[in-house]
Amino acid sequence: MSRRWPCPSFVVAALTGSGAACAQADAPVMLDPVVVTAQRSGQSSFDAPAAISALTRETIETAGPQVNLSEALNRVPGITVLNRQNYAQDLQLSIRGFGARSTFGIRGVRLIVDGIPATMPDGQGQASTIALSSAGRIEVLRGPMAQLYGNAAGGVVQVFTEDDAPQPTVSTSAAFGPYDLLKLGTKFSTRAGDHGVTVDVSKFRTDGYRQHSDAQRGQLNARWRHTVNPSTELSVVLNAVDQPVSHDPLGLTREQWQADPRQAVPLAFAQDARKTVRQQQLGAVLEHRLGEHTVLTGRVYAGGRDLDNALSIPPGPQMAPTSSGGIVQFARGYGGAAAQASRRIPLDDVRWLQLTAGLEFDRMRENRQGYVNDGGAQGALKRDERNRVENADAFVQAAWDIAPAWTLTAGARTSRVRFRSDDRFITVDNPDDSGRVDYRAINPVAGIAWRVAPSLNLYANAGRGFETPTFTELAYRPEGTGLNTALRASRSRHAELGAKWKPAANQRVDVAVFDIATRDEIVVDTSGGGRSTFKNAGRTSRRGLELSYAGRLGDTLRAGLSVTLLRARFAERFVSGNGEAAITVPAGNRLPGTPERSLFAELVWAPTAWAGFHAAAEVQHLGALAVNDANDDAAPAATVFNLRAGWQQTRGAWRFTELIRLDNAGDKRYAGSVIVNDGNRRYFEPALPRHWTLALTAQVAFD
Repeated sequence: MSRRWPCPSFVVAALTGSGAACAQADAPVMLDPVVVTAQRSGQSSFDAPAAISALTRETIETAGPQVNLSEALNRVPGITVLNRQNYAQDLQLSIRGFGARSTFGIRGVRLIVDGIPATMPDGQGQASTIALSSAGRIEVLRGPMAQLYGNAAGGVVQVFTEDDAPQPTVSTSAAFGPYDLLKLGTKFSTRAGDHGVTVDVSKFRTDGYRQHSDAQRGQLNARWRHTVNPSTELSVVLNAVDQPVSHDPLGLTREQWQADPRQAVPLAFAQDARKTVRQQQLGAVLEHRLGEHTVLTGRVYAGGRDLDNALSIPPGPQMAPTSSGGIVQFARGYGGAAAQASRRIPLDDVRWLQLTAGLEFDRMRENRQGYVNDGGAQGALKRDERNRVENADAFVQAAWDIAPAWTLTAGARTSRVRFRSDDRFITVDNPDDSGRVDYRAINPVAGIAWRVAPSLNLYANAGRGFETPTFTELAYRPEGTGLNTALRASRSRHAELGAKWKPAANQRVDVAVFDIATRDEIVVDTSGGGRSTFKNAGRTSRRGLELSYAGRLGDTLRAGLSVTLLRARFAERFVSGNGEAAITVPAGNRLPGTPERSLFAELVWAPTAWAGFHAAAEVQHLGALAVNDANDDAAPAATVFNLRAGWQQTRGAWRFTELIRLDNAGDKRYAGSVIVNDGNRRYFEPALPRHWTLALTAQVAFD
């Protein structure tokens, strides 16, 4: 079993290996992968006292061309991943309603890749940096235990590179689709003695479904693992992304969407709205065992991100003395380090006490400029600042078997997040906007698990969490200039009850009900002239139910089902905006961007007489999405049907796989996502109509 960064981690350490999807299509349903969750020790997912889901390599391969996390994560209850068909703005990802307000990037949810944070200290992350073609597992943790990850941990998504191949193996892959979609990749993997290496290189491009939505992306993901001695293992991970062009078609008004969903807003052409991104990151994780029951773990990482983003702001508003212009450029450096110690203490023959403590430090620095966007060309300087944000966290946790069938878990995390901005653009009409603001929190969690019977486990968890504003949300005040230092961090209280049940062999049902109360929810206050300001809205509530089923229905059929019911509401009235644009949002309005229900179901057929073949039918339902705090419009609910089939052939040392998918087979017209609280009422981002994907892989293993 490979070792991973274990804290605060919920690593799946033994799932299905790295074989091809078609090779595993008729394998037994993996109901009980080994995970490390709240207790940070190996245990089956069935025994884990938390709402946790794990997606295997098989699911990642059969879900699509391996470009977007939305392809596979729509199978997980409690999480909403909306593909905006806009590679300049990334996916919209939320867990139990956290992160739904984000208009670009991912907020409110922690992202971790191979033990290294992919979320910055201010709580904003990017999913586009994740190389899915070499991902072996994707894991999603929901509920109170996620709060031990610190700032903006409404949930946690963690991705792991697949295990090294036991012998030198080379794979080449190609995926094709409409709108000139093409993804090409090459992967090499091997394990020799104390060393293992996996290197994955891929190139993706598309002309886009909509006008002005073409994109290109190149990715590298490389990992070297070295067993220093029987007690020590080192992993070094290098990844890079080069996105030379991603054009932004902008959202559409309801009238524009209904008239022609493929169109782009004229302003997108006039200002050549686009994004260029380059990012590189290097990280290392070291695990050392001190005896049988004590483990020390450390991580260190550093990276850089360069961005050039032309926004669609009209020329007029950019001329205001306090405007930041319409082209954003920054050079960002970031990094961090962490250390953890974990010890298991035997209490008797069957009971244990596990103690874990750790420290984490992360920092981001950026040199940010803003320029006038003159028809897509860079104009005069309008913004020049040096920004810094850093966090310093400590956590402790204990898992105590108080009886053979009962386990009590308790822990706490203390966090300090500090923002600093040094303004270098000072004029008579634009004063010094330098500023700083600090946020602190102590978040406790506690839970209890009861192993009622070998086929039934129950658990209950409670905890507190917090979410600071991101630098983007702090950038402007409703009036005047400078950081919006009046913006407070939101605080949340989480409670969860769950059950895991095996009604029969190869059958499993997971269910969780939750209640979340948040105060000082961060929402959009004003939006216009190319900038948005934010405020604290008061109290909100999120209540819901998550249900998942996995099992075999015979020798040739297996099924999966996930259902989410979510009631996310403002719990008290507040006033949004100022001047003539001010509106009063009443208590009871829905949190925009949060569907009240979602469903994914699939039925897979793998006939034993046709070795290497499988076929499946999928149903996906997404409830209506309110587009703004006023709830005066919404993207309608939609149900779509997908079909897929896969084959595998083996010829000596060669293995070939083919996958064909037909998504949205009924050609349903619907909005795949919404831009929450857009100031121009361009809320709607159309989903793809009926479309196909063909994926081919050739793999050879050398002796």
